[in-house]
Amino acid sequence: MDDQKNINELNEPKPETKSNQEKPDISAKSTPVRTVTFVVLFISILFLIWYILSDRHTPYTDQARINGLMIPVVSSVSGNITEIKVRLHSQVKAGDTLFQIDKRPFKLAVEKAEANVDNTAQGVAAQTASVKSAVGRLGVAKAQLDRAERNWNRVQKVMEENPGALSQSDRDQSETNYTQSVERVASAEADLERAQLSLGVSGEANPELKYAVKALEQAQLDLAYTTVIATADGYIESFSIDLGFYAGAGQPLATLVSAKNFWIEADMKENNISLMKPGNDVEFSLDVCPGRIFQGKVRSIGYGVTTGNTNRGDLPDPKGTTGWLRDPQRFPVIISFNSEDVATQTRLGGQADVLVFTRQERGLLEFLGKFRIRLISWMSYVR
Repeated sequence: MDDQKNINELNEPKPETKSNQEKPDISAKSTPVRTVTFVVLFISILFLIWYILSDRHTPYTDQARINGLMIPVVSSVSGNITEIKVRLHSQVKAGDTLFQIDKRPFKLAVEKAEANVDNTAQGVAAQTASVKSAVGRLGVAKAQLDRAERNWNRVQKVMEENPGALSQSDRDQSETNYTQSVERVASAEADLERAQLSLGVSGEANPELKYAVKALEQAQLDLAYTTVIATADGYIESFSIDLGFYAGAGQPLATLVSAKNFWIEADMKENNISLMKPGNDVEFSLDVCPGRIFQGKVRSIGYGVTTGNTNRGDLPDPKGTTGWLRDPQRFPVIISFNSEDVATQTRLGGQADVLVFTRQERGLLEFLGKFRIRLISWMSYVR
């Protein structure tokens, strides 16, 4: 019986020990992890390919600012300010009176010069009044020429520094104003010459009369300069003076920010501009108008930036971010607006996001670029 019992015990199945229990299927559990890894790796590769291709075909930058023309408002004569027609941030039109300098000393100078002309021409049988009238017209014409010449010099300077900053109509208008002013001065000088000739030979050759006439011209020119006017449409900035302020000749009284001549200066990476050329379509957003997308064109692309071997101020000096990989050099790209209405939304120095389309046809890269800049535009609400 004992032998039979032992045999039965041997034949009975033994309970599984902990070591004999079924081991977990490691391969089955690792399958989801492997799948997620492959998916993440695949998405990363797609993003890398998109990043490389978009950098060339649809370059984007958020290092862009609104740029424009700033005109210092200065007086050509010295004197106390008796009238202020503007306030800080007020909008003005070309030709509007901004400041009025005390006219009394200059009126006295004109009257004194006129009396001197009369006294000098006493012995000359001629129409002295016509000479004074011609001198007055010449003084006004020269004042207008001076203003037109300064404006034309500013336009030429801007054209030299940034050929695409001004539209052709603005350049033509400035040149036309300058040419017309030159012609008016020539006409006024001819009128004065005729008036002087009417005095007779002795009057024309009289050096004292010539000196008196020139002194009268200068006095009337100074009187015209007592009215400080706006040379362009724009907005008044950097204005902090009050009545009684003594304005020195050539001393800035305020700054006039032009309301028309705005553009975007976008600092693009060197590999962004490999396929870019003037005329490419541009979409941009402004921080001042979240959620809105504006259209533009590439007007020009910079050909040089400052290095350690150039003098400070010679060339643009865009700053690039630093990181694990060296950030490519950035070059300024000038963006013009397709619509003049955009200028009413802009502020000088305002920030913008810019997307450039280097191809005429629209594909997946262009679609993703449009989605990207629209998303960034809406994100301006939470910046």
